[in-house]
Amino acid sequence: MSDTPIERLSRADIEARQLELLQKLLKEIHGKNAYWTHKLNAAGVSPDDIRSLDDFRRLPFCTKHELVEDQTTHPPFGTNLTYPLTAYQRLHQTSGTTGRPMRWLDTDESWAWFMRCWAQIYRIVGITPEDVFAFPFSFGPFVGFWAAFDGAYRFGNLCLPMGGMSSEARLRMIEDLRATVVCCTPTYALRLVEVAEGAGVDLRANAVRTIIVAGEPGGNILPTRERLEQAWGARVFDHWGMTDIGSLGIEPADAPGGLSILETECIAEIIDPATGEPAPAGTIGELVITNLGRWGHPVIRYRTGDLVRAATEPCPSGMALLRLDGGILGRADDMVTIRGNNLFPSSIEAILREFDAVAEFRIVVETRRSMPHLKIEIEPTPHVAASDAVMGLVDDVAYVLQARLNFQAEVIPVPVDSLPRFELKGRRLVRQDR
Repeated sequence: MSDTPIERLSRADIEARQLELLQKLLKEIHGKNAYWTHKLNAAGVSPDDIRSLDDFRRLPFCTKHELVEDQTTHPPFGTNLTYPLTAYQRLHQTSGTTGRPMRWLDTDESWAWFMRCWAQIYRIVGITPEDVFAFPFSFGPFVGFWAAFDGAYRFGNLCLPMGGMSSEARLRMIEDLRATVVCCTPTYALRLVEVAEGAGVDLRANAVRTIIVAGEPGGNILPTRERLEQAWGARVFDHWGMTDIGSLGIEPADAPGGLSILETECIAEIIDPATGEPAPAGTIGELVITNLGRWGHPVIRYRTGDLVRAATEPCPSGMALLRLDGGILGRADDMVTIRGNNLFPSSIEAILREFDAVAEFRIVVETRRSMPHLKIEIEPTPHVAASDAVMGLVDDVAYVLQARLNFQAEVIPVPVDSLPRFELKGRRLVRQDR
């Protein structure tokens, strides 16, 4: 047997593995999983019809709205279960960022698959046996970093759980126990910078060398990444996953600025959101995932709502996996249209993070005179708020936003500590136009 890590398979071997796992998945769920049996039958497709990856697109798309409706109609878990309830051992649920949370169940086998995904991720990042992991995360039903924690434990590393602790206490544990890897959202990594500055703590003096961030696009927003790396003195790695699909994207150590999708464990497509047809490489489209290792609660051709762009050049890491330039570029339902300009909150964040004097911000879209209006609330750092520089900051931010985005936004200063801080996903977009 080859000693080559699975993530280093050739393209031909990846596709052969995908077809084999897809055929096994379809045969396992058809007739057992009520949701997928009905959906496949309605589409006129049987497992025996899928003889090659060319047949794959005969399978129907699946949306989050459909799965939410299924759980609403058939509470509490819906009909997308392949086995009796006694076969399932772990429950997680989505964060509810885009609507009603979904509950997701894992069998022992599917959780073990989750751990194998994290083993690939940690190899790609370059984790060593000496690394000590810090998880400043409240371990509730949101899957968050549960899988990352268990994956690091199974990878053989010391793991520090930090649920139920204040930010100050977490920083002390990171320092005292010489953690080398921190796993959290980009928002919370920035929050720890803010707390450290207030406490006079120099984060660059601790042992942290790696920060793995997920849950938001911030890891691949260059100004956000640079602010984090400068403050922590550590390398930031972007990671992508979802409660309903697993942990499937990571930024390689030797190929910054993008995400590699673990196609050994899924089939990834990028489609035109309007037509459902494949999007050409180099153009923006919606990421669609077929999960190949979660047979007990599967998703097939699942429209994630995340907008991405496939790289047109080989990955510098040498891996044959799909590479997404710039990682997750935004969400289709987060796009804002102002005076004919289409933009995503990540575009605004990329500008605001260039201003060290901006501690936090919020984007408000409201309707004025039947037209969408963009208002950006910025919270200055305490030092700037105590000086006469606040209005100068407002003017500077407004000028750069207009120069970069080609329209004028209303920029409003707000008091220190008046905007919310987030441990999980930051929710900085408030829509009052719907």
